[in-house]
Amino acid sequence: MTAAGHILPNGETLTIREAEALDAGPIIEYVDLVCGETDFLSFGAGDFGMSLEEEMLFLEQSREADNRFYIVATVDERIVASLGFDGGRRPRTRHAGEFGVTVRKSHWGLGIGSILLDTMIDWARASGCVNKINLRCRVDNARAIRLYESRGFEIEGTLRRDLFVNGEYHDHLLMGLILGD
Repeated sequence: MTAAGHILPNGETLTIREAEALDAGPIIEYVDLVCGETDFLSFGAGDFGMSLEEEMLFLEQSREADNRFYIVATVDERIVASLGFDGGRRPRTRHAGEFGVTVRKSHWGLGIGSILLDTMIDWARASGCVNKINLRCRVDNARAIRLYESRGFEIEGTLRRDLFVNGEYHDHLLMGLILGD
């Protein structure tokens, strides 16, 4: 994937590019920041738990696989968003995978999630391998649900009490997008 630039509504230039092993440190810092900014993620502050070496290996493996994808979005070379897609490892499941996306709170509402989602869908269509994209989304994350539905994702089910945050259980919607045969 070649880097792509986008002008955001606030005038900043957003660059989308595939992450590489050298991004491991900044990605860990970014994840530590964003996991404390929202309760919609499956991990909270201090829960990420990947070492620099583990993250480097993960990024290298993502670049080498035809059904894994990890991109970062930067403004002035600072990571403001990321999206990772992880496809199945076995022959029967490699056509499908699940993704997660995060955006720094300082950059919410600027369309970055839409740009990342469109980039991933385009990548999946061109992959020659991936034809089903899955996700989990908290049932009360209305903005995210609207975004996913606008791109053709459909609700396929609900996982009850799938997340426990601040003493409360939360349900997740299972959503999917079928790209082809």
